[in-house]
Amino acid sequence: MSSPPREQRPITLLKLAEKRALGEPIVMVTAYDHPSAAIVDDAGVDVVLVGDSAANNVLGYRDTVPITMDELLMLARAVRRGLKTPLMVGDLPFGTYEASDEQAIATAHRFVKEAGCDAVKLEGGGQMAQRARAIIEAGTPVMGHVGLTPQTATALGGYKAQGRNADAALRVAEDALALQEAGCFSIVFEAIPSAVSEELMYAMEIPIIGIGAGPSTDGQVLVFHDLLGISEFGGARFVKRYGDLMDDMVRGVSAFAEDVRGRRYPEPEHTYSIDPGELADFRTRLKAA
Repeated sequence: MSSPPREQRPITLLKLAEKRALGEPIVMVTAYDHPSAAIVDDAGVDVVLVGDSAANNVLGYRDTVPITMDELLMLARAVRRGLKTPLMVGDLPFGTYEASDEQAIATAHRFVKEAGCDAVKLEGGGQMAQRARAIIEAGTPVMGHVGLTPQTATALGGYKAQGRNADAALRVAEDALALQEAGCFSIVFEAIPSAVSEELMYAMEIPIIGIGAGPSTDGQVLVFHDLLGISEFGGARFVKRYGDLMDDMVRGVSAFAEDVRGRRYPEPEHTYSIDPGELADFRTRLKAA
């Protein structure tokens, strides 16, 4: 029996809210370039995040902090060209939205105007909820992000789970509620205990996307490179690998190198021909040149 055809119409904010209301899990993938965008589009994901994790996954930085707005906008434009159906969300890089509402609005508008993003994402609650509200009131939808927020991981004690005691869990809850009150259309819960997520879901009225936050959220997100095993890093506890493409790629390039060094590539089927008469004419004219 063949599987039913996937949704072909563009995913909208209304569609995401509808999925939550119907209990249909939302699939989000973080992607950074045109080929990966085309792949996740064909796979039928609902949301694509052009994440600042491109910093360490494709640009070679040690963490997400150094990536610039121009770098992320360039990647976002490439992703936009590969998408037809999923909602596209652009991650606001560290240092491009925290200083003021005006800065946050200007940055969000660049992601919409220059890269074609449908929405933007920012990290943290507290004052960042005010930044989210300002961006939303200026006309751009915002996805929030609480729990482990990589841009401020140092202040959180490193890349580790958040909300593992009552005080910390309450801070996560306060951040999530503030972002919801600010008008965010969705929030990412990252690296918080499953039981904390489950309790918080009773207070949430918008789609919640989990990453290391257990099964009770409305959807799940993973990084393209992590889930396919392309990343050189081992990945966090919450990563499930659905492929080991890094090994396959190394084997492929190694095989190519061996064929070149062994003069086994290229073979006749990999070359172009020329009419013998044209070749003779070329030889004659080359000698005369």
